[in-house]
Amino acid sequence: MFLLKKDKLFLVVMACAVTLFFGCESNFKKVQQNNFTEFTPSGDADNVNLKYTDSGFITAVLISSKMLDYAVVDFPFTEFPKGIDVTLYDKKAKETHVTSNYAISYKQTNIIDLQGKVKIVSQDGQMLETEQLYYDQKNDWFFTEKKFKFTDLKGVSNGQGIDFSKDFKVINSQRITGEVLTAE
Repeated sequence: MFLLKKDKLFLVVMACAVTLFFGCESNFKKVQQNNFTEFTPSGDADNVNLKYTDSGFITAVLISSKMLDYAVVDFPFTEFPKGIDVTLYDKKAKETHVTSNYAISYKQTNIIDLQGKVKIVSQDGQMLETEQLYYDQKNDWFFTEKKFKFTDLKGVSNGQGIDFSKDFKVINSQRITGEVLTAE
């Protein structure tokens, strides 16, 4: 008689446990679905050719084969997974060309993160090459802590860490090596 009572109690406990288990699993799946946000771009464009203007003058031309816009996320950004080719113009129409294998532009900070074979060439023949470079659009300022190679008419220098204006008029480099001609 005691054995039967124990078996009945075991069956009741097991039935309650199974009911709770499946009930919780069902609710857990619903909670997961409610918290799931699909991370897909709100805009997708191929063969992009954007022109940026200021007071009627073109300040930059951006060309990319792919652009993904994530405008509706908490920290909006635009991604260029296949790289960019940008021409920047100063007030005297002098050109600076920027290329990279990948780029991402953060809308709230106005910072562009350039990655993979980043190359900047000024109209005056100055060239900077690195693997990652940031561009502060608000201040027209480039910077990196990565290794770089800088070439101009005075010579070639290598280093790690550099920041400079988009026209290369102001350059602050760190840990630099190389041969540079100086005026005597």
